[in-house]
Amino acid sequence: MADDRLDHRPRASACRRGPHGKGGSEAQGLGRSRGELSTKIHAATDALGLPVRLIGSPGQRNDIAFAHDLVEGYAAEAPLVDERYNADHFCDSVERAGSDCVIPPKRNRKVQRAYDAELYKERYRNEWFFAKLKHFRRVAIRYDKLPRNFIGFVKLAAIAIWLK
Repeated sequence: MADDRLDHRPRASACRRGPHGKGGSEAQGLGRSRGELSTKIHAATDALGLPVRLIGSPGQRNDIAFAHDLVEGYAAEAPLVDERYNADHFCDSVERAGSDCVIPPKRNRKVQRAYDAELYKERYRNEWFFAKLKHFRRVAIRYDKLPRNFIGFVKLAAIAIWLK
């Protein structure tokens, strides 16, 4: 009697490990961020904390890669941006557009840029949007496998937040 369980092998053969390339987690919009698979939601909100632009990305992608896309086409007097978007090229593009750059500099920067700390406190409205978004279970748990479905439901939840 042949033993075909292959217990002596460390893992499944290469042809059974799953899809490679675009069939894997990249096609699902997932990326490793601090050890687990996740998806990031980048949001631009108005002064009331209501979303005006949403972008989804894999978890390992840097936030600054989507900063220009978030603010492009919006004329804001002073965009309130998280310190993760603190890059010279982004701050220069905001100032070229005629806006004040209200981004706190990172502590390890050699040249500390001045910013309005009182105005930066108003950024909590952006965080409120994410807190409201987490009330939608389908977003918080990410039931959707494909990124277009997930971001589609995030946009649907954003519409519900607008209507409340």
